[in-house]
Amino acid sequence: MQSQKAQRRRTLREDALNLPNMLTMGRIIAIPVVLWLMWQDTRVSNFWAVMIYSAAAVTDFLDGYLARRMGLTSLLGKFLDPLADKLIVLATLILMVEQGRVPAWAVLVIAARELSVTALRTIAAAEGVVIAASRGGKDKAAVQMVAVLTLILHDTYFLDFGFYAGFVSMNAVGLVLLYLSVFFTLTSGGEYVALFIDAIEAKERRLRG
Repeated sequence: MQSQKAQRRRTLREDALNLPNMLTMGRIIAIPVVLWLMWQDTRVSNFWAVMIYSAAAVTDFLDGYLARRMGLTSLLGKFLDPLADKLIVLATLILMVEQGRVPAWAVLVIAARELSVTALRTIAAAEGVVIAASRGGKDKAAVQMVAVLTLILHDTYFLDFGFYAGFVSMNAVGLVLLYLSVFFTLTSGGEYVALFIDAIEAKERRLRG
């Protein structure tokens, strides 16, 4: 029994030290750095907060790719990856509520959706059912990421797109994108509920059959 427990500990340690999971943990470690830079609330600190957030977003795609490519998928990674995503998004949005950049109701909607979907996935996993990521969920994540980045920039910049040149408020653009992400948050949350119900009913039909 002791040797089996030791083996489980070694396996967990090996999982924690593999490259994909180290990238994921690096994303979690980056959160307080991003928050500290945002708290300074200067153009320079906001710029570097965006750079670090963007690097964290890149690791979000990279760790999953490496885990599949290198055959290093693990239970620890399946737990840490979505946790890191939710923590960095919610932490930055909550701070921006404190800074007066975003309305609290929008953050509450996003947080409630994330908690609800996590609860549904946990219940489904306990029933031996896997709920695949929906298209709406992926759209929500993409729009939300761009919204957070522009909201972190916050200030007004002169931009030249060729067809338009002028001063653009990053906070105003970010708010529009945030409200769009709230729409995707609600619709994708409904998709997950429908997928959950369909998956549970399909399992029950198989058991009866």
